[in-house]
Amino acid sequence: MTNMKKNFPLDKAYRLLNHGPVVLISSTLDGKNNIMPIAWQSPVDLDPTRLALIIGDHSHTFKVVGKTKELVVNLPTVELVDKVFSCGKCHGHEVDKFRKFNLTPEKASKVKAPLIGECVANLECKVVDDKMMDTHNIFIVEVVAAWVEEGAYDEFLRVDKPNVKTLHHLGADVFTVPAEIIRAKKINV
Repeated sequence: MTNMKKNFPLDKAYRLLNHGPVVLISSTLDGKNNIMPIAWQSPVDLDPTRLALIIGDHSHTFKVVGKTKELVVNLPTVELVDKVFSCGKCHGHEVDKFRKFNLTPEKASKVKAPLIGECVANLECKVVDDKMMDTHNIFIVEVVAAWVEEGAYDEFLRVDKPNVKTLHHLGADVFTVPAEIIRAKKINV
């Protein structure tokens, strides 16, 4: 090995890869809205856009999404870090998280679940595959409508503007944000 390396605990190995943006999942059932932060999500298809979401089976959101087959993936920024963290520390069947954390539910166009107004982007989604729901807590969702705050993205629809700092979870109460934009140069082969 080039650099000296030490053994890393297997039960924490996911933290070496888990630096994608934290999202807030909003859902609704029987007129009650809910919010849950998750850090385990990934795009899995481009056209149509599909995402894999891992939602803990102990959560109220897991039960709601399992029944309704729809949700909104909301992209918070650094300004919401305390609210994002706190949303993960209480249960949606006991607390109205929109009210408790002063977040604004906004009407979606294609799903019943609300958008979170304070988030920089919102993806309305419908569950298209829940075969791995019982074994791995994985929902495959298709984005059916997408919304973004005006001026938050560049002309190539990338979140690489200095004013948009998405949250990335490092474990427990530790988050990070993108520090700088780095442009790669192609190495000729």
